[in-house]
Amino acid sequence: MKILIIGAGQVGYFLCERFSAEGHEVTLIDRDPERLNPAQERLNVLGILGNGASAEILEQAGIKGTDIFIAVADLDEVNILACLLAREYDVKTRVARVKSIEYTGRGAILSKEKLGIHLLINPEDAVAEEMVKISCRSGAFDVAEFVEGKIQFLGYRIRQDSPICDLTLRELGELRGMYRFVVTAITRGAETIIPRGDDVIQAGDSIFIFAHQNDLPAIQYLLQMEEEKRSKRPRAFILGGGRIGLRIAREMEQLHFSVRLIEHDEKRCIELSSKLNKTMVIHSEGNDVRTLIDEGVEGADVFIAVTDNDETNILCSLLARHHGARRTLSLVNSPEFLTLAPSLGVDACISPRLAAAGAILKYVRRGGVISLATIEGSNAEVLELEIKSGNPIIGKSLKEIDFPEGAIVGAIVHQQSYEIPTGESRLLAGDRVVIFALPDALHKVERFFE
Repeated sequence: MKILIIGAGQVGYFLCERFSAEGHEVTLIDRDPERLNPAQERLNVLGILGNGASAEILEQAGIKGTDIFIAVADLDEVNILACLLAREYDVKTRVARVKSIEYTGRGAILSKEKLGIHLLINPEDAVAEEMVKISCRSGAFDVAEFVEGKIQFLGYRIRQDSPICDLTLRELGELRGMYRFVVTAITRGAETIIPRGDDVIQAGDSIFIFAHQNDLPAIQYLLQMEEEKRSKRPRAFILGGGRIGLRIAREMEQLHFSVRLIEHDEKRCIELSSKLNKTMVIHSEGNDVRTLIDEGVEGADVFIAVTDNDETNILCSLLARHHGARRTLSLVNSPEFLTLAPSLGVDACISPRLAAAGAILKYVRRGGVISLATIEGSNAEVLELEIKSGNPIIGKSLKEIDFPEGAIVGAIVHQQSYEIPTGESRLLAGDRVVIFALPDALHKVERFFE
């Protein structure tokens, strides 16, 4: 498949890295040689120096034979114009990243349909949504939903005092009569593994599980992360009053959180107060310890830092944790900080680039991919697929299927029921399956379900 990407920033580089590793023919355009050259040197991509919204540059990059066109430059206008040009060249699939609400808000004059763009991605909206989901899942540092929210994919960090610490997967499986879930992966240091029966869950591990939404209370109880620790009306602190902070505050108001939003710009505070109904807007700096204490950060259920500065988000999250906040979430753009911050004590770090990349990757997946989530650090993915009629695996049990190594089926949803699979589980036409796959297995999984 031939893929043309505009913009060599974090999202563009991430997509180039993934697509080129999977054997796609990738061309990357950027007008900044300092960003373009590293991608050419490290990845198997063709780099073109120039403006991605120029027809001349696009023709030089071979747009006439392109299958997928992805515009993720820093400027919305460049991305929109580039996609309009791609439409004139009859590119089959056109994707653009935008940040301006004029393109994506309610009543937007320039909708994706009018622009002829198949997917308009706003990473900020995706980040806000993910942070709200994590805030509502005690102890989880990663949350993704599949099959209209019925199947939950959750990441948990294992402490020394965790009830499942030092258990083998086989011993944990014996509890499945009471707790219906499956551990699909364990991250230990820089390694991510698909666990087997003899693998032991250790302190410091991060585990990823699949479970049905109805089973979450029991699982939270097993992991000693039950909701009873939360106050009757949970309290949330949000640092940063930009678009992300505003959206999080609005959604948490609807979830009946008591919300305090901290913003250093007085003019923005006044604007935020007029847009929020129940949130207390505080004019202060995030590192003002006295203000945090006076406003009740001690015992707060969650502290969410979403300023434009990674260091501020991480340091203020640690400060809030030190003064009694139960959980801390940070917006982090830098890939290096994404792996560092959890080791310092930040409960969850959310990346805008992964939010954008996850939505884009779904558009180049084959085999009927319905939904997709990316796992930072390991480049693993969680895919939701539908079993099409005529697939030779229909009617066979999982133990009879030569399933790709490095991948595991985490959940099966039938027409009227669901199951956390065992070797005896059978796949039927129309079933939706949710699969965890390591990078080397992704291509095989796609072909397996074609």
